[in-house]
Amino acid sequence: MDSIEKLRTILSASRRAVFFGGAGMSTESGIPDFRSAGGIYSETLHQEFSPEQMASHSFLMAHPAEFFDFYRRRFVYLDAAPNAGHYALAELERRGHLAAIVTQNIDGLHQAAGSRTVYELHGSIRRAHCMDCGAHYELDYIMEHTPIPCCSCGGIVRPDVVLYEESLDPATIEGAVAAIRAADTLIIGGTSLIVYPAAGLIDYFRGEHLILINKSETRADSRAELIIRAPIGEALHAALPEPR
Repeated sequence: MDSIEKLRTILSASRRAVFFGGAGMSTESGIPDFRSAGGIYSETLHQEFSPEQMASHSFLMAHPAEFFDFYRRRFVYLDAAPNAGHYALAELERRGHLAAIVTQNIDGLHQAAGSRTVYELHGSIRRAHCMDCGAHYELDYIMEHTPIPCCSCGGIVRPDVVLYEESLDPATIEGAVAAIRAADTLIIGGTSLIVYPAAGLIDYFRGEHLILINKSETRADSRAELIIRAPIGEALHAALPEPR
C-alpha cells in the first residue's frame, strides 16, 4: 500500500480528523512562506529593520506608515485563490471526516474554499478593527486608505493579525486545543513546527493516527505513523475517500 492509499484509508475511517497547517499550505496558491529560502523573512526589505521587526506591535506603533506599506506589499495577496488542498479539506469536512482546521495562516483561504470550522491562530488579513473604539472593518479599508488607515474616531485601523510581541487569542487557542484533544487523526502539513506557542498545540493530540505532509523534517517526524514528502494540495486531493 503506497502512502497516498494509506492516507485515504485512514481518512475514510476518521470522524474527528483535524488538520494543523502552516505557510506551506498556501504556497501552492502563490503566497510565499516565511522561513524557507526565498521566504518573506529571508529577504532584506529595509536597511535598518528586519522583516520580523517590521511585523511587530512596537513597529506598528512607532512607524505606522512604514508598517502599513510593508503589510500591504508582503502580507496581502489579493489574487491568491484556494488550491486543491484547501478544497480537499473542505470536502473532508462536508463528508464528515474532518472536524476542524487549525491554521497558522492569515490568508483566509480555508474559508474561501468552504471550510466552516477554522481556528486561525494568528488571525486573518480579512478583518480589521480600530485600536481606539474597536469598530470593525474589512480588508478593503486598509488597502484603500493610505498611508495610514484611520477610523472616523481618529484611531488607527489595524489588521486582525497577531504581530510579534502580541499574544494569541485565548478563545481561539481553547477551541484549537479542544479539537486536537478530541481528534482521532491529526494531519500536520506545511509547517516547520518551530513557531511557538502555536507549534506546541500538537502535543495535545492523543488520537490514533498522526500524519505529516511536509517537504522538510520536523520535530514530529519520530511520532508520525505516515510521512508524505509531496505538495499538500496534490496529496490531499489524491487521498480523498470515495463519498459514502
